[in-house]
This record gives sequence, structure tokens and C-alpha cells, in this order.
Amino acid sequence: MDAPNTRLFLALWPDPAIRHALRERRDAWDWPRGASPVHTDKLHLTLHFLGEVPSERVPELRRGFAVPFQPFTLSIGVPKLWPHGVAVLEPHEQPAELIELHANLSAALLALGLQPEARSYKPHVTLARRANNAVVPPEAEPLVWKIDGFALVESKPANGGGYTVIQQY
Repeated sequence: MDAPNTRLFLALWPDPAIRHALRERRDAWDWPRGASPVHTDKLHLTLHFLGEVPSERVPELRRGFAVPFQPFTLSIGVPKLWPHGVAVLEPHEQPAELIELHANLSAALLALGLQPEARSYKPHVTLARRANNAVVPPEAEPLVWKIDGFALVESKPANGGGYTVIQQY
């Protein structure tokens, strides 16, 4: 029998007020039939997707992602429809602290024997999938998100899925 795996990612995890504002931004879109808007409690900004890792490594990973962190403010609110029907909200700019956090976590992944994604980092909040032909709303006032930490999150794909924050940093 195979050892159990845990599906993980690192993310900026919104507090209730930011989550509410993200939901309002998601709901401002006109979604076509068949679109799959992201459930409100799953809205987040991914830093790194780890994928399936052996569950026995989770304690080691929890320790390994305790990297230097400098709080910052993220101005987010540029609605875009990416290829393959992915609707997102992008930041207005990428603060140096966000780029540094992403780089520090990349180094931590390598130190833990894990490979960061090869494609260049494009920070965003996914609002919906299968959203080809969605009507992109006009850009609203920037959403000011005070970032005071990040999270290691487990994604449970079974039974409709759900996310569980397993470590806050």
C-alpha cells in the first residue's frame, strides 16, 4: 500500500474583511453558463503550489517554510480573463516584499528537496475557471490588502474539496 500524500500550497490567506471584498469583486463579473466561480472560502493568492507530498514530511515542511518575512501592502484589483477561461484579479504592482517572499520560499523549497514551478511567477487571485466569454467588469477601486503573514495550506480534493490552513507564518 502506498504511503499517504498531502496536497499542499503556500498562499497569502485573506482575513474575513479582505475575503468579503474579494467575493464582491468575484460577484461583479457576468459569468457564462458552465463557469465555475471559486467558492468564497477558497479565495487566496498562491505563492507556490507544492502538489502531492508524502504526509510524513508535513512537520518538516512546516518548519522549513519559516522564512524571513517583511509585512507589506498589496494593491489588488485588475480584473483579467486569462487563456483557457481563467478569471483572475491581478495586483496593480508587485511590491518588492512580495517578490522577496516568493524568492525566499523558492529557496526553502529547494533546501527541502522540492522543485519550485519553472514558469515565472504571476501573482493573482483566481475568481473562476471555465469562464470563457465572461464579461470582464471595469476596474474598481484598488483593494488594499495588508499582508502580515502567509500560510501553508492543505487542499483536500475529495468530496468537493476544501482548504485547511495547517501553518500560519
